[in-house]
Amino acid sequence: MSLATVNVNGIRAAVRRGMPTWLEQRRPDVLALQEVRADDATLAGLLEDSLGGGWHVAHVEPTDAGSKGRAGVAVATRLPAGEQRTAIDGRFDGTGRWVELDVETPASPSGVLTVVSVYVHSGEVGTPKQDDKMAFLEAVSARMGALHAAAEAGGPQAVVCGDLNIAHTALDIRNAKGNRGKAGFLPQEQAHLDAWAAQGWVDVARHLAGPVDGPYSWWSWRGQAFDKDTGWRIDAQWATPGLAGRATACEVDRAATYAERFSDHAPVVATYAG
Repeated sequence: MSLATVNVNGIRAAVRRGMPTWLEQRRPDVLALQEVRADDATLAGLLEDSLGGGWHVAHVEPTDAGSKGRAGVAVATRLPAGEQRTAIDGRFDGTGRWVELDVETPASPSGVLTVVSVYVHSGEVGTPKQDDKMAFLEAVSARMGALHAAAEAGGPQAVVCGDLNIAHTALDIRNAKGNRGKAGFLPQEQAHLDAWAAQGWVDVARHLAGPVDGPYSWWSWRGQAFDKDTGWRIDAQWATPGLAGRATACEVDRAATYAERFSDHAPVVATYAG
């Protein structure tokens, strides 16, 4: 089973910039999207007309005024799909940042895999934006605890995919020194990822790559960040142990040139043995 996650920075813009070509080449079984920035009908139409068709889709569109036009998450799959869930914490209803879809696949020992698409706030130190980010991370960590417990009890394995807006260690950010004390590289943010790992969750890309710089998944549109590979590894797949043990590859599909990017994020694509 191949699973791709990508922050599309607006699905309509991504399609215009060439996302269909990448998708046709990769043909993932499951696709997790963040910053969809579209309503249900628009997303369904693009998936059908421009992105191959035949998808089962779970999509959470933001409804609150503060998130409209810049959030939205989805999980799409051509595999048989079951229940979908959107609740994580009442405070974040309507923000379009969390969706779960149960997918039938032999990659999970139970035959069912819970795939989550998550979009964590970017945050801004010393502002309510950072308060929202930390509160959301608390809710995410609590839900991940429940998903991990279910997997350990013989239920579905789970994988949490998405844009975390956190560089876990200095290996995950090119300019670590210059970003100390800034949102996305704060100890209190990283502590949540530390807790996930302590619980048993596995950062699949880091597990397979080992202690190397990157591979980065986000570069600013501005300046020469992309050309100089001055990036952040903030897009990830965190898997429960029963799934992580079946991971055979995890790659970042970095565009060949700046002009060929369809988002400021690159897809992170993992393969799990069935």
